[in-house]
Amino acid sequence: MTLSLPDFGLNRKSTIFSDEHEAFRDVLKRFVASEVAPYAADWDEANEFPRELYKKAADIGLLGIMFPEAYGGTGVDYPLCYLASVELGRAGTGGISAGLMSHAIGTPPIANLGSPELKERVLPDILSGKKISALAITEPGGGSDVQNLKTRAHRENGHYILSGEKTFITSGMRADYYTVAVRTGDTGMGGISLMLVEKGMEGFTQTPLQKMGWWASDTATLHFDNVKVPAGNLIGGENAGFMGIMMNFNNERLFLASACYGHMLGVFEEALEWAKQRETFGKPLIHRQVIRHKFVDMAMKMQAVRSVLEELAQRLQNGESPVTEICLVKNLATSTLEYVANECLQILGGAGYMRGTKVERVYRETKVMTIGGGSSEIMKDLASRQMGL
Repeated sequence: MTLSLPDFGLNRKSTIFSDEHEAFRDVLKRFVASEVAPYAADWDEANEFPRELYKKAADIGLLGIMFPEAYGGTGVDYPLCYLASVELGRAGTGGISAGLMSHAIGTPPIANLGSPELKERVLPDILSGKKISALAITEPGGGSDVQNLKTRAHRENGHYILSGEKTFITSGMRADYYTVAVRTGDTGMGGISLMLVEKGMEGFTQTPLQKMGWWASDTATLHFDNVKVPAGNLIGGENAGFMGIMMNFNNERLFLASACYGHMLGVFEEALEWAKQRETFGKPLIHRQVIRHKFVDMAMKMQAVRSVLEELAQRLQNGESPVTEICLVKNLATSTLEYVANECLQILGGAGYMRGTKVERVYRETKVMTIGGGSSEIMKDLASRQMGL
């Protein structure tokens, strides 16, 4: 018996991808196969990956996706962004992907709202892999409730004086630039601004954090003790940062959902190969009906996730803003990932419980996907409001 992914419909060609998209997919697959996958387990155990990986990723155009061509990007291309998230996720290296692509959430506010001078100064270095960007929204006292953040900044003699804390910040230790949400006005969403804090500013310190998963990405709590931030580092208008944050969240949620689908593909492939090779009572595991049914059930759910993601990528490219559907697909993708990772680990049995397999890494990283970018509960609440409920 010969089984492969096309038999399950998961490798079919999609109409949303051009020849250029497919050519980039091939380049990215080779990059992942040579520069990421062979080192994934070791980098996870080391709790870091080499900084030079940013430069290598920039050289193939990965870091430039969704950013202006004038600064070294490839332009807005949601299908390409979806494709890249899937292929990175397929390697089962969530920590590497999160750290390598932290600029995908840290830098859009600069590109969309920053002054020409600020963009010219920081974007080329980020997109070329010379500098690392991070986003700092979450605080010790709250995460998704952005309009009630407490970190404050007030203007004084051409600077903003910044005080407060941020936590759970991806690339929090190694980043050079931090896009930080601060309160510059009254309470509520109308008093929030965004500003760029740079490593080395006096009064800015970091504390590393240890996590259940995503070991290869560094995560930190950031401390701001009367940090002087030049007024030119304000991103957009004063007290006008909330909408920039919300726009950023929509893209982050789509990226996370796409990465979930990539993780599903990766562990599905690993479990399928294991089931074809592993013998039980004289026959390959895949000959057992209960195992075949597991693969069919997984493929059914995965095809649903893929279909919705591809539709949303195309709608976003067409200029739509389907907020409700983005919330729903994030929850669909994360819950399906939990199901698929659990089933694949069960198929591998004891081997899947050992460190070094994709399924082991992905299984312990499923939970962060249901929390990051807005928890599953917040997604339901936001979707219900958008639906007028």
